[in-house]
Amino acid sequence: MPDDSLTVKDNRPGKTYEIPITDGTVRAIDFRQMKASEDDFGLMTYDPAFTNTASCRSEVTFIDGDVGILEYRGYPIEQLAEQSTYLETAFLILYGHLPNKQELEEWTHNITYHTMLHENIKKFVEGFRYDAHPMGMIVGTVGALSTFYPDARHIDDPESREMQTWRLIAKMPTLAAFCYRHNRGLPYVYPDNELTYAGNFLNMLWRMGETDYKPDPVLEKAINVLFILHADHEQNCSANAMRAVGSSKTDPYSATAAAAAALYGPLHGGANEEVIHMLTEIGDKKRIPEFVQKFKSGEGRLMGFGHRVYKNYDPRAKIIKRTAEEVLDLTGRNPLLDIAMELERIALEDEYFVSRKLYPNVDFYSGIIYQALGFPVEMFPVLFAIPRTAGWLAQWREMVVDPEQKIARPRQIYTGDRGLKYVPIGKR
Repeated sequence: MPDDSLTVKDNRPGKTYEIPITDGTVRAIDFRQMKASEDDFGLMTYDPAFTNTASCRSEVTFIDGDVGILEYRGYPIEQLAEQSTYLETAFLILYGHLPNKQELEEWTHNITYHTMLHENIKKFVEGFRYDAHPMGMIVGTVGALSTFYPDARHIDDPESREMQTWRLIAKMPTLAAFCYRHNRGLPYVYPDNELTYAGNFLNMLWRMGETDYKPDPVLEKAINVLFILHADHEQNCSANAMRAVGSSKTDPYSATAAAAAALYGPLHGGANEEVIHMLTEIGDKKRIPEFVQKFKSGEGRLMGFGHRVYKNYDPRAKIIKRTAEEVLDLTGRNPLLDIAMELERIALEDEYFVSRKLYPNVDFYSGIIYQALGFPVEMFPVLFAIPRTAGWLAQWREMVVDPEQKIARPRQIYTGDRGLKYVPIGKR
């Protein structure tokens, strides 16, 4: 028998099967041949939340959670965060290589050209209540973009896919800034295409009466680093939503709206908001031991520690911690950072956390930066959605041209009643 195979004996009929192993995986469909009887449907695998199931082949992002490695197209996240820009990293994620000078200029031009929104979209945003959650506004507005660009339904046309890619990456910061200013009753600021991607976003957020807005370079760099760190993260909840919804061959705006809806949840894009709430609840470094003890005894939740994938220190957390210190040197010391750093120190010296591989993740420090910049916690997942759009689109584009992909349709284990007889309402 070949070495790269799995020998399985089904003890029900007493048959033995050889299952090929490819890239460290076996195909779930190969288990269908295992039947207890001729009329048996065949064996299925059961994996709630896909904790050990690969749903696709991808060349976009590599993660080795045991040693804390994150790479985009083979490039370590540390190098990209230190040396790259968000648009250059987005190009890398989408096209598989770092752009040369001409490619980057053309890419930047194509994104810059599409930053403006149709005026009717502005009216759409104005239709939300003044206190509407900005992430709910993003979900609704991105979905509405599909009605403005009906050509987006031609997903099998490479030129159409390119156009929608440019539009979505370009317009997400504009949408986010409009939502932010809508919540504050401020007039919308249109894009300034003389600025960088990150700088233009800050311009649309914070410009008031200035005739020539220039973003602070420290804050601009911080936004750029945060955008790079959040650009993609393999088959997470929102990427899975992008692929699953996109597998029905809907347009990318609808699929992106679905991905943003997944990101909306507190276990995903809202996790850094929960960290801020936790640190605020602790309130003082003196209360950290008491808080940690309550967590260890099962009385509370520790947000920002641990990760489904990482069983080591999240490499993004190391970068974002340095960025937080740089931002707070400019904006003023946030007492929550001192609480966070002390909580991290205590946790990393505690056998309870070390043995369970509970290390800080990217959400632990990102919320502190956002808060220092003046963002309300409701904006945190929006600031996640802007850069993740490139990752969602890379996953979607990969899925569209993958001949193995079909419309997503998981199986289930039915546990309900069978064969019931209808009873008229008078006899129930």
